[in-house]
Amino acid sequence: MGNRIDGRACAEKIHDETGARVQALKSAGVEPALAFVRVGEDPASKVYVGMKEKASARLGIQSRSHVLNEETSEKELLGLVEELNQDPQVHGILVQAPVPDHIDSARVFAKVDPEKDVDGFHPLNLGKLLLGDRTGFVPCTPAGIHELLIRSGIETKGAEVVILGRGNIVGKPMAVILMQKAKGADSTVTLCHSRTREVSEHCRRADILIAAMGQPHLITKDMVKPGAAVIDVGVNRISDPSVSKGYRLIGDVDFDGVMPVAGWITPNPGGVGPMTIAMLMRNTVRAAEQAGHTQHG
Repeated sequence: MGNRIDGRACAEKIHDETGARVQALKSAGVEPALAFVRVGEDPASKVYVGMKEKASARLGIQSRSHVLNEETSEKELLGLVEELNQDPQVHGILVQAPVPDHIDSARVFAKVDPEKDVDGFHPLNLGKLLLGDRTGFVPCTPAGIHELLIRSGIETKGAEVVILGRGNIVGKPMAVILMQKAKGADSTVTLCHSRTREVSEHCRRADILIAAMGQPHLITKDMVKPGAAVIDVGVNRISDPSVSKGYRLIGDVDFDGVMPVAGWITPNPGGVGPMTIAMLMRNTVRAAEQAGHTQHG
């Protein structure tokens, strides 16, 4: 029977640690501030930004939201990012993905000052991650998963890790974190994707299985090695006439089926999601601390 990994409880502990750092900054005269930029009215983006704003308010981090309409040009968006880069009162900048199709998201992420890139998507921060240089910011979802593994006491050293999904937001950075020669890493990593042959065979080998493909209930119990740690990153909307919204969110893992086989498993929701927000807050406070050191010489 799998141990349920409680992402909400783990995120609460991290929020407590971050909150204490916010108070220390405020006593030193630094007001940590995070700028959110959202383009268009994507319903999921509105929900995510709302959750991040709520977490900021709770921890005493100022949040400044900039909502641009769908027709905003790439040039206008880059101009706003540059203004935020130049504003010494702003410590972290988050441009909520996805942006409309006419805007090149890679160009936007690369425009954010790496010192304020609390989402960890700037090429400089991703390069530092690859080199094992810990001075950069790490993308929030993989960083949150890493914390869950460490704080749950799951052994990563020499572990066979299989990651499903090769995206820039989760899959690739997750693989890089766990392959490092470092505490809480030292894993042997296989990265599977839509062109991988015999995905089930790879999964059955995994001591740690991380599902980030965005396919509802892709992982079934016959794909999981008994005793494995299973981390479900997927967020999939499926229609459900029995609930008032008409839909519900489910993960990439068939939780009920896999739970009896897995050694550890994250629920979804309540697993990885709260950790992503906790790491964003932690990154923001670190950015404010670093800016404070720079300003004070």
